[in-house]
Amino acid sequence: MKAVLITLAALAGLGAVAGGSVVAFGLYNVSAQAGHLPAVGWVLHTTFRNSVSLRAPSMADAPDLDDPDLVALGAGHYATACLPCHAAPGQQRTATSTAMVPEPPHISEAIAHWEPNELHWIVENGAKMTGMPGWPARQRGDEVWAVVAYLEAIRETGPAPDTAALAEVTEPRAYCATCHENVAGPVPRLDLLPADYLEAQMRAYASGLRPSGIMEQAMSRVDGDDIAALAAEMAALRVRYDSPADPGTEDETGRTLAMRGTRDVPACTACHGPDRDAGPAPGRAGPAIRGQNAAYLAQQLDLWRDGIRTGSPLMEAAARDLTDAQIDTLSRWFAQQAPAPDN
Repeated sequence: MKAVLITLAALAGLGAVAGGSVVAFGLYNVSAQAGHLPAVGWVLHTTFRNSVSLRAPSMADAPDLDDPDLVALGAGHYATACLPCHAAPGQQRTATSTAMVPEPPHISEAIAHWEPNELHWIVENGAKMTGMPGWPARQRGDEVWAVVAYLEAIRETGPAPDTAALAEVTEPRAYCATCHENVAGPVPRLDLLPADYLEAQMRAYASGLRPSGIMEQAMSRVDGDDIAALAAEMAALRVRYDSPADPGTEDETGRTLAMRGTRDVPACTACHGPDRDAGPAPGRAGPAIRGQNAAYLAQQLDLWRDGIRTGSPLMEAAARDLTDAQIDTLSRWFAQQAPAPDN
């Protein structure tokens, strides 16, 4: 028995020396042109598939993936973040992307054998030892569903909308307008907010201080010196937005929630109106949100409540105990209110 143990120890030592030599002397060829050793590709792919299937989220967490607003939002992100490697339906990949090891598949092939929840995991987490990155903002898996909605749309019908055309929009204002000019889904109205507030938020997205994979990607296309001018342009953007409710019919439950406050946490209306104009009030952190998109407001309240969005102790305290139903009611009530007169 002692001889067996000595033999195993000697083999382990030789293995360690051999492995150390490979690392120390660069004996392993890391060239992408050399490719993997035989069977390595199969092992990696099989491991990847099983790993994704094990960890994919439940479809119970998914929104309506047929929502055209969600599809459009995902298409805009795909156009700049994913298209360079995976191309668009009906479009060829570049020679550079096909020379990668492993080669990123064309998008029609990439989504062919995955379920929506598996696609969500892949887009959110990326994959080691490939060029596939994870989602830029951790804990923002809610945003990933927009990309999945787009992928599900092209699985059935091809480009919807045309991401190749979106990718050609390089001027920052025009690219921002693809989402913010026709407001729908979880996209905010920017015409309700002053330029200095927008500039601060844009810089927070650009630095990652305010987490959003979609907005961090969008702001990476903007030079820091141009943010102030872009904020001014977006504040003046003429927005097309359909109000979600009849202004003459007010939800009393929403009004009560919005005006309810405590000694430690003021009422929503104390910081956000509707009794003041747009922009932060003196000593208050919040912008005016009357007339803002309800889906966007609900999303932001979710983020504050879940501790994903931080930086305002008042907002963190105000949202901490809200239920899903209360968030929905508050969001619809504020969306129902008429915007400030100068907006």
